[in-house]
Amino acid sequence: MTGEPAKGTRVIALVGPAGAGKTSLAEAMLFAAGTTDRLGSTANGSSIGDSSPEARQRGGSTELNLYNLNYLGDEFAILDVPGSIGFAADGARALAIADVAIVVVDPDPARAPLAAPALRALDELGIPHLIFVNRIDQAHGRVRDLLSALQPMSVSPLIARQIPIRDGEKISGFVDLALERAFKYRPCKESERIEIPSELHDREIEARTHMLEQLADHDDELLEQLLMDQSPPPEKVFQDLARETGESLGVSVLFGSASSSWGVRRLLKALRHEVPGPQSAADRLSVSDPALYVFKIIHGSIGRLALARVLGGKISEGSELKTGEGEHCRVGSLFKVQGEKTQKLSEARAGDVVAVAKVDTVKAGAWLGAGKVPAAVDIEFPARNCAIAIEPADRKDDVKLSGALHRLTEEDGGLIVEHDEANHEIRLRGVNDEHLNTVLAKLKRRYGVEVKSLPPAVGYRESIRKPVRQHGRHKKQSGGHGQFGDVIIEIRPLGRGEGFVFEEKIHGGSVPKQWIPAVQDGVREAMAKGPLGFAVVDCAVTLVDGSYHSVDSSELAFRLAGRLAMQEALTAANPHLLEPMHKMTVVCPSSATSRITSAVAGRRGQMLGLGPREGWTGWDRIEALIPEAELSGLEAELRSQSQGLATYEAQFDHLAELNGPLADKVIQQNVPEPA
Repeated sequence: MTGEPAKGTRVIALVGPAGAGKTSLAEAMLFAAGTTDRLGSTANGSSIGDSSPEARQRGGSTELNLYNLNYLGDEFAILDVPGSIGFAADGARALAIADVAIVVVDPDPARAPLAAPALRALDELGIPHLIFVNRIDQAHGRVRDLLSALQPMSVSPLIARQIPIRDGEKISGFVDLALERAFKYRPCKESERIEIPSELHDREIEARTHMLEQLADHDDELLEQLLMDQSPPPEKVFQDLARETGESLGVSVLFGSASSSWGVRRLLKALRHEVPGPQSAADRLSVSDPALYVFKIIHGSIGRLALARVLGGKISEGSELKTGEGEHCRVGSLFKVQGEKTQKLSEARAGDVVAVAKVDTVKAGAWLGAGKVPAAVDIEFPARNCAIAIEPADRKDDVKLSGALHRLTEEDGGLIVEHDEANHEIRLRGVNDEHLNTVLAKLKRRYGVEVKSLPPAVGYRESIRKPVRQHGRHKKQSGGHGQFGDVIIEIRPLGRGEGFVFEEKIHGGSVPKQWIPAVQDGVREAMAKGPLGFAVVDCAVTLVDGSYHSVDSSELAFRLAGRLAMQEALTAANPHLLEPMHKMTVVCPSSATSRITSAVAGRRGQMLGLGPREGWTGWDRIEALIPEAELSGLEAELRSQSQGLATYEAQFDHLAELNGPLADKVIQQNVPEPA
């Protein structure tokens, strides 16, 4: 790195915990760059970002915001990534193509752990990043205490670039350690340069020396200068800071206040000189030829658009590209995006983030390339732990609902639509309740589809305890050919998880072979809903005998005889209820572990293991078995016990027998109401 401004649009991702002020920082950056003539506010609804009714009502981001700005001749695209876990999936793909990320944090050291997921994700993805401490005007503790609380969460050392100037208890300015200059904040204006306060002289020397020693860990020339008590020139310091950022050797920390535009111009200058250009992202993603990475699909007033970043060269309207599967695709119109507004472009340069029209078969996460198509980017989405069953309030909206859900799942990587055939349910599966409630609000507002929602059916099953031999006969005479089917079956329980086995031991043709499959079909029909009201599993059935009529026997008759025999056999075989058990893994801060384990135990969870989370200082990993019926509301409970940081993943593990009052309650609730 040379420290000179890089060419091409650079993509800056704003990440961090919900409520830290990411959207406010984006608005302040637009204002400082002269892109807007006023400082937009999320609090009063005047921001360019978070403009959807859902975001306004919630008071926070529900989807990715995209902005473009030019600061002193340098082009930047700003990706404002939602901080709430419920909406984090919307920025997961976008984060992968960022040149740098700004982790926005609160100045309170007690809230520092909230930044851990963002810092860890950036380290794992290898994305250069820095930290912006927002609302510094509201800080009560020392910045040093905040850095001490944040450092265990970062693989790379944190490099304090500034120290605060205080006016009594309030912070009123800062000393820039690289420039060795002091500045006083002015609301919505560039900071005013002042003399370094005399009482900060020793502190400034101490902090600057520490910063230079950190930089010298990766620069032998600087180390030699420090050993010889030589003061390095500013350009040398900035060159090293740029290298530390670009190669993820260190994480610069700056501070300010987005709501007053404090420190934002200093941040923009750091981005100009210290953030690598788009070629760095191209190298990280192995892009060698002109290519588009589609990170989000949006449906708006001008139709379906694919938000994409251009890397490796220029892309023009009408360019012929191909997908990773070799399918060809012609690029439609290109647009520059600013919040909800679009501006048509004739071409996009390397680094640009654009909206692409008429690529209707291309999904989010896909590459389109003019030459070699880059490999797919490995994206980790939040677990979709919450589900609701839905149906349109008006049955005439079935088709509208299907189309609306297709569009919403295209836009939202955290949303999954499932069709549960066994329970005849359409399920929406999302990250948490807040996420799914927002989806329902969009369904109604954007597509005019109102739905009824209820908890999804738990996958209860039933099985048998003892073997039974049962006779089943279907006989009907109504003029002409009648119906006659006669079978004897034996049923027996199987081991848990062994499913269903059908055998036949017919001798002497008592049941003709062509009708044996019909008996099996009848048995399966009876197993679809056993005597307790649920599907039957882990049962073996053997057809041992029967009889037939040369005229009246038929496939239908033997199917009905098989169903009748199985229904009566199941009732006599001591049926019992089975409930699905899920194996879950919870990760949480160690300070919340005892509360989390108590919450799991309170939901009939069985602890399997507890230990430190690998690579995460101060975090634990908990493994447990928990009934599927107890998962409802668990996400919210775990977050309430952990400052919103605990997450879990759960997968079906096995079916376990359920007895006693709980089983009686489930069976009673499943009894249909009398007509």
